[in-house]
Amino acid sequence: MRRAAAALVATLVLAGGASAQEQKPLRVFAASSLTEPFQAFEDDWTADPESRPLAFQFAASSTLAVQIEEGAQADVFATADEPTMKRVADKGLVEKPSLFARNRLVIAVEEGNPKGIAKLADLARPDLVVVLAAPEVPAGRYARQLLDGAKVAVAPKSLEENVKAVLTKVALGEADAGIVYASDIESAADKVDPVTVPEAERVEVTYWIAPLRKSAQPDVARAFVTFVLGAAGRSALQEAGFLLP
Repeated sequence: MRRAAAALVATLVLAGGASAQEQKPLRVFAASSLTEPFQAFEDDWTADPESRPLAFQFAASSTLAVQIEEGAQADVFATADEPTMKRVADKGLVEKPSLFARNRLVIAVEEGNPKGIAKLADLARPDLVVVLAAPEVPAGRYARQLLDGAKVAVAPKSLEENVKAVLTKVALGEADAGIVYASDIESAADKVDPVTVPEAERVEVTYWIAPLRKSAQPDVARAFVTFVLGAAGRSALQEAGFLLP
């Protein structure tokens, strides 16, 4: 896997004739929930000593979209939902997006589940401190869709700027529960436990990726997207708890 990634990058380097010193990092704007898998396959991508380094910027998809719309320099954009990607695509800011992963929503609770939370309806209990992602970010929108579908009214203690912030509140004991992605639980398995949402109540969570049209290194950006869609990317995503499309 590493040799294949190295060969891909080496080909790009030779084609461009750039030395390692002359190469600029490939700037990847990605949803915060992609932190673990994207960092995990960085070694595969940069296995060749002359490969392009990666410069990640992780945040809520909606936050990153605003930055791109305002002219932030980026080469690749990866979102945790289709509407946000469609928003920048409709403005002509990205090339054709690709679906590359799926996820599931779960209820994150303190390790050992001391409050005995067993289902979505429990989140309406007045004795619980529940946090959600803000409605303008994908995780918040998915959570609201999930709760509305189950006809559960929740008064969150706070609305966080991204899904990782929700997970952190629960992990630190500042909240009893929060709705996060199943992959987030994988990254904090020693601090939080998941409460599974029944399949009949689940909402579809999809991840999309595309090169930026104004990328300073479009060939490398397209190669990175191909890499994410390939064996190394798929393996890292699965190991991090994501589902493949």
